[in-house]
Amino acid sequence: MLLERRTILVTGVLTPSSIAFTCARVAQEQGATVVLTSFGRALATTGRAARKLPVEPAILELDVADQAHLDALAPQIAERFGRLDGVVHAVGYAPAACLGQDDGLFAATWDEVATALQISTWSLPALAKAVLPVLADRSSIVGLDFDATVAWPAYDWMGVAKAGLESASRYLARDLGPQGVRVNLVAAGPLRTVAARSIPGFRQIDAVWQDRAPLGWDVDDPEPAAKAVVALLSDWFPATTGEIVHVDGGVHAVGAAGPS
Repeated sequence: MLLERRTILVTGVLTPSSIAFTCARVAQEQGATVVLTSFGRALATTGRAARKLPVEPAILELDVADQAHLDALAPQIAERFGRLDGVVHAVGYAPAACLGQDDGLFAATWDEVATALQISTWSLPALAKAVLPVLADRSSIVGLDFDATVAWPAYDWMGVAKAGLESASRYLARDLGPQGVRVNLVAAGPLRTVAARSIPGFRQIDAVWQDRAPLGWDVDDPEPAAKAVVALLSDWFPATTGEIVHVDGGVHAVGAAGPS
């Protein structure tokens, strides 16, 4: 019961295959009161997924690109839940031209790149600022990441956005630490989610893990990543902030596949 008597906001739950869905489930299993966010046409899809959790959570409307939604978030949380003890940032999006095009980075326009950066990078500090008035002491913000230290097949501008996310998390750790708020990321290996299936070169990325992961890697099992998220939300990492925890079977640590 790592999260007993804690209220955790989880963004990014779309379907039960979402990493965020498993984060929400494991958080509930560890005693948390979970609150989801969604918006627009996705609200109905999120609602169907929510009903498959152990306890059906409340869903607040939040489009991270809509300042009015961000401004309304803390008052809604304060009225309905009092405070937040943790936040899971599982938001990412890039227009099709930003991913897997023959021209690589040259394929996308600035407007398309700006959208990717706004939703996938800027949204982390924007969300942190929005919930800051209701964050409890010793609270934790955890974002979902994909290793941005190297260039991956087809990941293109989303890889750039993830690099920005990693940097933003470090600056947030610096800025929010004095207020007792920890900010960390979990860099998961590739997982077969709705978002992943939209990446044209996902199979190429998956092949890297099948070849190189010392511990092996299951693209259909988000639970290892979710458990790391929940651990970072808990008090078990009281002095850890600005960190990227790799949950990838060990791929980040090896340069080439070992002997079979």
